[in-house]
Amino acid sequence: MRYLAPARNAIDPSVFSFAPLNQWHDYAGWMQGSQWPSIDELNACWPCDADERFVAQTRDLLDDGLHYEERIANHALIATRQANWHDLFNAMIWLRYPRLKRALNRQQAADVVRFGRHERSRAQYAQTHFDEAGVIVTLRDPALLAAWDAHDWHGLFWRQRDAWRDDRIEVEVFGHALLEHALTPGKLLVGKALVVLAEEPMRPSDAMACCADAIAAGAVLRDPLELRPLPLSGIPGWHAENESEAFHHAAACYQPLRAGRCYLPPLRRDGG
Repeated sequence: MRYLAPARNAIDPSVFSFAPLNQWHDYAGWMQGSQWPSIDELNACWPCDADERFVAQTRDLLDDGLHYEERIANHALIATRQANWHDLFNAMIWLRYPRLKRALNRQQAADVVRFGRHERSRAQYAQTHFDEAGVIVTLRDPALLAAWDAHDWHGLFWRQRDAWRDDRIEVEVFGHALLEHALTPGKLLVGKALVVLAEEPMRPSDAMACCADAIAAGAVLRDPLELRPLPLSGIPGWHAENESEAFHHAAACYQPLRAGRCYLPPLRRDGG
C-alpha cells in the first residue's frame, strides 16, 4: 500500500524529537511551521554558485515532454509539487547534499536516454531505491560488518549498542522518502545503505563525497541487491521502544538473511 503522509496540521510533534527528523534543525520552520514554504523560499537557500532551481510542477512545465531526471540534467530545473511532504523533503536533501544528488541525477538521466522512458534497468531500480531510502554509513570499526552481513540485528543493535553512541558507526540519511515516513510516530524505518570504511579520521561530508564519486564513476548502484538493508529503528534515538532488549528480538523490520545473499565490500576513501 502506498504511504500517505499525515496532513501538516495533524503531525504529532513528538516525531521531531527522534531521528532522522531531529537531525534537520536547519529546516525546522519548513517542517513544523503552520505554512508550507514557497518555491521562492526554497530557492533562496541555494548557495550562490548552484545552477539548480526548484520550479512548481505545473501542467505547463510537464508539457515540455522531458522526463523528471532529464529536466534536471539538461536544464537544472527540479519539478516540485507545492504543499507536498515528499517533494519538500526532496528539496531539503538537494540543499544539504547537492554533490551526491547531482551524481545520482546524471546516472539516472543517462539511463533514461539509454533505455528509454518506459523501460527500467537493474541500475535504475538501484538508483531509485537509493534516492528514496538511501543512507550513507561511515564505518570506523570493520568488526561490526560480521553481524550486519549475517543480519544479526540483536548483535548489531543491542550487543554493540555502544558503537552507535561512540561514532564507530554513523548514519546520514539521504533518501527523502525515509524523512517522509518518519512523520508517522513509531513507524519502523529501513534504509538502503552504501557503506564507507573509514580507515583514518573522516567527516560525514567525506563519506558523502566518496559515495558521490563512486556513483559518478558507475562503480555502485548497478543493481538493487548491492544495497545493504539497515533497520534504522534499531539505532539508539531512532525509535521509542528500542531501549528494551525485547525490541531487538521481535521487531518486524528485522528480516533474516536470504539464502545466498551477500554484500559488496565497503567503499574506501581512495575509491577502492
